[in-house]
Amino acid sequence: MAEPPGAPHRTTGSTLLHPLSALLGIPLDQINFVACQLFALLAAFWFRIYLGPSHASSAVRHAFATLFGIYFAVFCFGWYSIHLFLLVMMNYGIMNMASIPNIHRYSFVVAMGYLTLCHISRIYIFHYGILTTDFSGPLMIITQKITTLACQLHDGIGRQAEELTAEQNRLAVKTRPSLLEYLSYLLNFMSIIAGPCSNYKDYIAFIEGRHVHMKLLEVNWKQKGYDRLPDPSPTGAVMYKLCITLVSLILFLTLTKNFPMAYIIDNEFLDKTPFLSRLGYLYVVTQAAKPKYYFAWTLADAVNNAAGYGFSGVDERGTFRWDLLSNLNIWNIETATSFKMYIENWNIQTAAWLKRVCYDRAPWYPTALTFILSALWHGIYPGYYFTFLTGILITLASRAIRNHCRHYFLSSVPLKIAYDVVTWVVTQLAVCYTVAPFVMLAVEPTIKFYKSMYFHMHILSILVLLVLPVRPQAHSIRKPQNEAMQNSVKSKDK
Repeated sequence: MAEPPGAPHRTTGSTLLHPLSALLGIPLDQINFVACQLFALLAAFWFRIYLGPSHASSAVRHAFATLFGIYFAVFCFGWYSIHLFLLVMMNYGIMNMASIPNIHRYSFVVAMGYLTLCHISRIYIFHYGILTTDFSGPLMIITQKITTLACQLHDGIGRQAEELTAEQNRLAVKTRPSLLEYLSYLLNFMSIIAGPCSNYKDYIAFIEGRHVHMKLLEVNWKQKGYDRLPDPSPTGAVMYKLCITLVSLILFLTLTKNFPMAYIIDNEFLDKTPFLSRLGYLYVVTQAAKPKYYFAWTLADAVNNAAGYGFSGVDERGTFRWDLLSNLNIWNIETATSFKMYIENWNIQTAAWLKRVCYDRAPWYPTALTFILSALWHGIYPGYYFTFLTGILITLASRAIRNHCRHYFLSSVPLKIAYDVVTWVVTQLAVCYTVAPFVMLAVEPTIKFYKSMYFHMHILSILVLLVLPVRPQAHSIRKPQNEAMQNSVKSKDK
């Protein structure tokens, strides 16, 4: 989408940094975003050192996190930030007045409904879809948090423990949060701008100083070689993630603008470039589109870690892990040999949210409903729906191939290597084919792109599903604990 004259300096938030925006030639909304995140990083270090659990009460920590979060929202989005506060307060009313059996349903409908209305209004009513960092991003994160808390509150108060899966039981919330706790969870300065979504129990444990201890107990720290309870520091993890952030920023400034996705549907390019070369260029432009996501998500992760939030335990080598809130695993993304592996390592916290509020609770067609919810959550651009509907088809086809064919290639090392190489190439090209409409947004360029690619992934996926029918999905992960335990006992008795 072409920017009109003067667009680089458009923003609904503060214009304080307008001179810097003009000097660098970077849109002011993006300058405000980065400035807030960098200030949040400094505030997070100060928060951990001077307002740690041993220096300040939970109420003070909640209040500080909330007030700074509100300030960042107003600085970035101006009066549009009222949408964030309105949705938060509406759902606080629902949480306190709705019956527990329906609290997750009402919260979901109101949060997703309001988000969808905002998606529609900012694009078609206010013609506001041009800014890359507008209020819809934080609204999407808040929607995730509202629905996550509502489901976990429903699990903790409205259901019996034996009805829950192990994960649902671990994350269940037993009491309604206070207003301060609720506001802090949804609006804290570490995640208000770029997320990620986290679980309510983890966040409260972090504020109260139980976060690290709780995670160490989960992994049994004594078996990891420690004779006393360790006190892990996030500094190393933060520095490492800031290095990734810097590299991603450099790649964004040098590659992303030089390899635009729109070029793959340029008439001259299509006329002169053979099909295989177009496939190769599609891979290149898709790679060039990734650094901005790597930058934003890794910086957000570093902000949370700097505050002392995001500790996930100890790995098999005894190294402290700070990836509880990580939104991506770059190595696994770039080396993925299956569509499923790629999805599981991209936007990890959103995938976890989709699993907890939709996939694990959907009575029918969990895969399809999860993809549809993901598209609706992202927005109303037609390209999103082309991407996620195509993703359903390719996911089913790749699952069928893996179930029917993979075991034939595990008998020897050369066969396994050949299988991995072929599946890596196919996976990367399938992802590129699937996400191109997500970047193009509109119907016309999407159809033009598919035609230029001869709809090859759609056709191949349909042929695979006709030749290799999908086996019924096992829903063992969705079984309550007591049922799973009973099945385990029965299998041992046989």
